[in-house]
Amino acid sequence: MNETQVNQRQLELLNYLLFNPFSSRAEITEALGGRNGSRITAIRDLNHLLNIGLIEQAGGGKHVKYNLKAGQELLIPVDLDGYFIKNTDSREISHPNFNLKLINNLTGLFSEADLNLFEQGRAKLKDKFENLDKTLLKRELERFTIELSWKSSQIEGNTYSLLETEELIKNKKEADGHDKKEAIMILNHKNAFNIILNQSSSFKEISLIDLRSIHAELTKNLEITSGIRESGVGITGTKYLPPDNKWQIEAALTQLINDIKKNRPVPEKALILLAMISYLQPFTDGNKRTSRMVSNAILLANGYFPLSYRSVDEVEYKKALILFYEQNNLFHLKRIFLEQQQFAITNYFL
Repeated sequence: MNETQVNQRQLELLNYLLFNPFSSRAEITEALGGRNGSRITAIRDLNHLLNIGLIEQAGGGKHVKYNLKAGQELLIPVDLDGYFIKNTDSREISHPNFNLKLINNLTGLFSEADLNLFEQGRAKLKDKFENLDKTLLKRELERFTIELSWKSSQIEGNTYSLLETEELIKNKKEADGHDKKEAIMILNHKNAFNIILNQSSSFKEISLIDLRSIHAELTKNLEITSGIRESGVGITGTKYLPPDNKWQIEAALTQLINDIKKNRPVPEKALILLAMISYLQPFTDGNKRTSRMVSNAILLANGYFPLSYRSVDEVEYKKALILFYEQNNLFHLKRIFLEQQQFAITNYFL
């Protein structure tokens, strides 16, 4: 969605329709109150949104209803904290089950300014890999690996601190008072990223084999079943349910991988993988960490900065994912993705 085409009042109208599809003009005007101005203003706003293709109408006369046009729910700004005021069972979910059609709507996700950010990072990273002292380059790669392994594990509930993670990776010393599996999880992240780094040319396009192999590396020795899951799975904090049929999961994965191969910007491919692997939940466990690592694999293979997620608030990250699951709204996950690219450019390979 191009936010320059709409004003704040119209954004509020779009946000209302996201959670209240097929609403009448009277319902919209009443719900937005004075924020939407007069009846004439509401008509003008609705007509403008119709003309630029963000909404559609059904019915006629007094029975006209307005709804977001298919795919437009993706990037509408949503009040994240406001959305989660309601608890899991009270929230109205637009998509309680996996939406296969969503894959085809994931296009044009980044503006020119967004893509320029990635290109700036790409130029910087190319220069550093070519000209940075090899000892410093090795140190920076180790620092990035430590911070990615720590934060990605923390998002999954790991309780190691950053300094404990550094000691584990550098000196193979496990921290006292932690479950053995926490150390394994962190070392699995390190090993998976090293594979991505050392075999980067093979990840320029992501295949199903790549997806399975990265998942296998991340979940090694953690008593997590490998391969595509064959039964249903629930997700903490949401009533959204991914597909529970192995054949449906494999078909969706195949469609996703084929779509990723289309001629689209690499950062867009990386964001889609980050979102959709988590959304589909193809494995019994380890889906989010796999999505982050696969997303990084395609970024790094094509010369872009990978993301460490070091500055991410893990609760905010999970909320952004749940919003995507329940409403197919990508706004906050995209925001986090862009913020982490800027963070990487500013903080790594100085």
